[in-house]
Amino acid sequence: MSGSGSALTKFQNFLFSKDFVKYVCSTHFWGPVSNFGIPVAAVMDLKKDPTLISGPMTGSLVIYSLVFMKYSLAIRPVNYLLFGCHLVNETAQLAQGARFVNYWYLGGDKKE
Repeated sequence: MSGSGSALTKFQNFLFSKDFVKYVCSTHFWGPVSNFGIPVAAVMDLKKDPTLISGPMTGSLVIYSLVFMKYSLAIRPVNYLLFGCHLVNETAQLAQGARFVNYWYLGGDKKE
């Protein structure tokens, strides 16, 4: 069990290190954290009525997330938290887009 204690000690040392505290106090951390509201809302909307989906807005959010996924990998240091935020949003928006197309263009409205 001494191995797990060592790992726990390393983790605690990391959590209270100057570098981690500096990271948590930076925009590299708080920007993506505050941005997570968009993908959370999109995931929650996946169960709502497809008539409420805006096609143009969904398309805009797909492009927006693609741009910021690219940006998150292009900056230095790379911001993996921002990448993750936009990856979740991209996935949710593509699902919303598929629901929109299915309902309005592939006869999904006829099935209900």
